[in-house]
Amino acid sequence: MGARHARGTAAMTLASPLSSPLSKTQALVIDGNATSRSLMTAQLRELGVGHVRQATRVRDARVILETQPYDIVLCDYYFDGSELSGQDLLDELRREQLLPYATVFVMVTGEASYAKVAEAAEAALDAYLVKPYTSAALADRLANARHRKLELKAIFDAIDARDFDRAADLCLERFQQKATYWLYAARIGAELLLRLERHTEARELYEAIIAARTVPWARLGVARTEVASGNLSAARRTLETLIGDMPDQADSYDLMGRVQMEQGEIDAALATYRTAATLTPGCLLRQQHCGTLAFYAGQRDEALKMLERSLAQGLRSKLFDWHSLALLALMRFDAKDGKGLKYAADALAQGIERAPRDVRLQRFDVLLQGLRLLMERRLADALQLARDFARRAADEAFDLEAACLLIALWVRMARQDIELSEMDLLMSQLGLRFCSSKSATEVMLAMAEGHEPSSRLMREANARVFAISETAMRQAMRGDAQAGVQLLVEQGGLTLNAKLIDMAALVLKRYRDRMSDPSALAPRIEDLQRRYVQASGQGLKAARAAGGMALRG
Repeated sequence: MGARHARGTAAMTLASPLSSPLSKTQALVIDGNATSRSLMTAQLRELGVGHVRQATRVRDARVILETQPYDIVLCDYYFDGSELSGQDLLDELRREQLLPYATVFVMVTGEASYAKVAEAAEAALDAYLVKPYTSAALADRLANARHRKLELKAIFDAIDARDFDRAADLCLERFQQKATYWLYAARIGAELLLRLERHTEARELYEAIIAARTVPWARLGVARTEVASGNLSAARRTLETLIGDMPDQADSYDLMGRVQMEQGEIDAALATYRTAATLTPGCLLRQQHCGTLAFYAGQRDEALKMLERSLAQGLRSKLFDWHSLALLALMRFDAKDGKGLKYAADALAQGIERAPRDVRLQRFDVLLQGLRLLMERRLADALQLARDFARRAADEAFDLEAACLLIALWVRMARQDIELSEMDLLMSQLGLRFCSSKSATEVMLAMAEGHEPSSRLMREANARVFAISETAMRQAMRGDAQAGVQLLVEQGGLTLNAKLIDMAALVLKRYRDRMSDPSALAPRIEDLQRRYVQASGQGLKAARAAGGMALRG
């Protein structure tokens, strides 16, 4: 009688204004054990859930959740015979923002994995259950999770309306008052402050959270604010301490790898991402990132292994990055593997069929067409295609990733019996535009793959960009900021280099009061930023914020 009453009370609580009554909700049960899966399905139906679907594997569940939203997801943590866990599934869905806010995700676990699931629950998990559990316990967890979503609805409504400042203020208010779900709201607020580039406030909030209750994600949040504000050395020290204290937290390695890449240390970043991939062997995103860095570092055997595995496991997934396929195609071409190159082209064709207007996929297709023409020794056709591709290099939407594809194609053409009179000029132009940071320069050099003329021209371009920056800063500091900004604007317009354009904006902002005619330069800088800075940073598909929360909006 008592159990039935508890279930009935919970079911009534679940019929909240957050969404439709349970009779109209849909649930997905993910469990490799048929008996356990049937039990969870029966429990949900007993609570009144209208439709319950089942999945036996994480990989299948990921595809299901990518294509259709569910109100409730019950997922087992451990899957016998698979290296993928329920946590791997949740992490990737959260990172790619594939779970609607209203979805309640409940992890089911045995005693052996309780600690990992409990830690995850502090970050992004709605609820968890330890086996064996009762229907009443399931009803209670669902009711509490839905209640929290209802309590914080005003925050997420503001996010949906793109009123991020209001959403952040609501989070700060709840945190300061220590109101219900204050810790969860504080994490949302810190994410919003980072998005709003209010780095100092975000750091203060993370530190206040640590003072109130030390949690790993708050310590990682401090490092994230240091990265966002450009203080990479401080972020590295923070991360070294955090990794030393908590060596099993994969998100810390993600952020450390990013810092190392920003500092131009590809080998160190690869070693860091290897650790992250080892900690989470089922994570498709980390696996691809590790394979990509192995390619840049010249570790082709490792790159081939990691990216082949990613292709086999995740081709149907929205989490699969088609850049991985492009790198695989380059390695298959270099190995004279015509069959493997054709397989990559066929896989890409399927992607283009699903998204025929995707410019990024079209660029990958150009690369693969060029490789196929070279392999068939249709050199004149390959040269014409490469020249057509090169003519797009000055386009506003041409980004670092596109530049790397272009470099890879021309370097392989240079190894054939083709006269490439314009190659030096092309490589110099690409270097001047995209050598805007240590990481970008190292990646472009990696794509040149030891082709000395191209590598030399890109290093020279990087040195020239640095020299222009230094000259402009010296002029500004010596009292002629107008000339410094003018130099940056002129050279930024000529080279389309994002660093020079952004530096022009920063110097203008800092020395505006000391300039004779700042208003004459501001519109030109804004136009260059709009047209070229945003596109240049798109290259190589930036990773999701390590340790961050996936927010809507």
